[in-house]
Amino acid sequence: MSAFLRPAASGEDPSIGEPERVTAQHYRPVSSHLAIAPPVSVVIPAMNEARNLPYVFRTLPDWIHEVVLVDGDSSDDTVRVARELWPEVKVVAQRGKGKGDALISGFAACTGDIIVMVDADGSADGQEIVSYVSALVSGADFAKGSRFANGGGTDDMTAIRKLGNRVLCAVVNAKFGARYTDLCYGYNAFWRHCLDDITLDCTGFEVETLMNIRVVKAGLKVQEIPSHEYDRIHGVSNLRAVRDGLRVLGVILREKGVPRSARAARAPRTDLAARTARAVSGGTAALRVTIPRGEVS
Repeated sequence: MSAFLRPAASGEDPSIGEPERVTAQHYRPVSSHLAIAPPVSVVIPAMNEARNLPYVFRTLPDWIHEVVLVDGDSSDDTVRVARELWPEVKVVAQRGKGKGDALISGFAACTGDIIVMVDADGSADGQEIVSYVSALVSGADFAKGSRFANGGGTDDMTAIRKLGNRVLCAVVNAKFGARYTDLCYGYNAFWRHCLDDITLDCTGFEVETLMNIRVVKAGLKVQEIPSHEYDRIHGVSNLRAVRDGLRVLGVILREKGVPRSARAARAPRTDLAARTARAVSGGTAALRVTIPRGEVS
């Protein structure tokens, strides 16, 4: 069993049999059967989402290490509401524009070993985070949310968006050797060191597709997590199906495909012991991006 995962049995010292540097006090109870050592950062890109944030923060588990809110120059009380709801929230002032730019700024501000991406519109259930974290500490590098995996669902997608997502997902699977059931979904989690293996160089909604493609190309171990997407609670989404669909298609076409002959030879990274040692020792990841990062307050 890894140093990041063991049953949270009553009266048992979870440090027994583990490396000396990981002791009982390092573990955070996640559920009645699970305790983890790695700190978890949650990144929430937001612009004018003051009315939705109470719903978002209400579902976040209290065992997470930090919440990083990336504010896209909101004209409402987004920042004030976030600080009232989560006094220790780390606020990053976004300098650029777009969801991709916001996420990159947020990733740069994270200090946790695990990073979770959550939308600010109330469509994601924060209680699902435990499923993502469980997949990561069990051996996955990247836990990818899917609305179309068995157990997932969506209340928010129109028929045209579902069709577009299905077509684009099929293209990515064929070109890169992936086995995705969903492509354009923003609820994902990953080990922070994964940022060493992928380069994030886009600013819009297509960032999720870019990440999904590049983790596969890097040979990282991906596990899909069934997730339910709810309707946006307040306000109107900035997503535009045709415009953003074309941007996603452009990302897919620009990325160099993985030849079939190379797919079998490509070995996904599954050395959990090495990953555990690196995370526990406090290794950090460098973001290879040129987009200006936000200011943290």
